[in-house]
Amino acid sequence: MKSLFKIIVLMLVLVSFTSCKKDSRPNYQYFPNMYAPVGYEAYGESNAFANGVEAQLPAEGSIARGFIPFDVDNTNEGYAYAKANLKTPLDSSQVDLARGGELYNIYCAICHGGKGDGQGNLVKREKLLGVPAYNDVGRAITEGSIYHTIHYGKNAMGSYANQLNVEERWQVVAYVINLKRSLDGLAPIEYKKESESIVKTEPSVEETHDVAH
Repeated sequence: MKSLFKIIVLMLVLVSFTSCKKDSRPNYQYFPNMYAPVGYEAYGESNAFANGVEAQLPAEGSIARGFIPFDVDNTNEGYAYAKANLKTPLDSSQVDLARGGELYNIYCAICHGGKGDGQGNLVKREKLLGVPAYNDVGRAITEGSIYHTIHYGKNAMGSYANQLNVEERWQVVAYVINLKRSLDGLAPIEYKKESESIVKTEPSVEETHDVAH
């Protein structure tokens, strides 16, 4: 008990010493980078720029790293244009339905359902209502309309442009098209993987024997 008391007293004395300071002499700083960061403060003052502010607007015409412009507008006219004209840039060997299905189940199935019938978990729990099936006659979705919706969002659905890059969006589009075909009672589109499109031929035993002679 006495030892504990001595330790407590010693700690109080040390704390009192470190807390004392003189105006003419700065006190000790622990983790000084937290008080005086090396980096520039976003809204700090700076003599390097004419307006005296650290934060500056990007140069006109600059594009953020990894950003790919999408030239179709986020309007009803843009949606109609994409629906009628926009096609996937992926050829048969580049489409990966397994990857598209994986992304669909992560981002889409919770509302649209695993089969694309509009019966996702949020709909079944009545947290969200009015999600149409992909084979809804009034919508008649296409590759272009699906991509436009993923990029910009539509109605209650928000944009997934930050979650999915361009190639991933087209993989999801291919998967959704097959879900629609399944709901319509049609056979799914089969895509040939790149590895399967390259046919390798091995020389026969007879050919090898002839070359040896």
